[in-house]
Amino acid sequence: MNYLPKLLLAAATILAVPAALAQEMILTAPDVLVQSVTEDVLAAIRQDKDIKSGNTQKTINLVQSKVLPHFNFSRMTALAVGRDWSKASAAQKEQLAGQFRDLLVRTYANAVSAYRDQKVRYKPFKMNPDDTDALVRTEIQQPGGRPIQLDYSLEKTDKGWKVYDVVVAGVSLVTNYRSTFSQEIRDGGIDGLIKTLTEKNRALEKGKAA
Repeated sequence: MNYLPKLLLAAATILAVPAALAQEMILTAPDVLVQSVTEDVLAAIRQDKDIKSGNTQKTINLVQSKVLPHFNFSRMTALAVGRDWSKASAAQKEQLAGQFRDLLVRTYANAVSAYRDQKVRYKPFKMNPDDTDALVRTEIQQPGGRPIQLDYSLEKTDKGWKVYDVVVAGVSLVTNYRSTFSQEIRDGGIDGLIKTLTEKNRALEKGKAA
């Protein structure tokens, strides 16, 4: 399971925008949004010597400011937890979403540090004007390696298009976590999963500090 989130989150992603552009971004088509902000993020990574040299905190700051605002972590967590989501209380759902978000942020930060010269090819996109769900398909081209198929599932909200799943080589990020989450819940219930995610994030935080 470990390599998939890195591939899913390393190749390309979506960044936040200044408040003055919020309305414009809400109206932006999902494919245009993915392409424009992906190129901005990749350019920032290429130009930042600290990130390229392994500055973890700066990488995490980049992820938090440029990635998080365009992902719907509540829905991602609900999909990853699956049918057990309905058993969780409001407080448990909030904790689960927060810990899952932190896990993905740290996973992505580690992957960004490994970025080199990958390029993104954006595939043809079609959508009806009244669609509220969209799939943006891309391909990550690696020097000396086989291309990686990377697709984004987005939903239209009153705050613009939000990513709720990422699929690499046909494998869904949320589905990839679902079997593990289900096992944790069977073993220790919802609180057991929260505890596992919390401990995982603490371990990653200690590793960063070390």
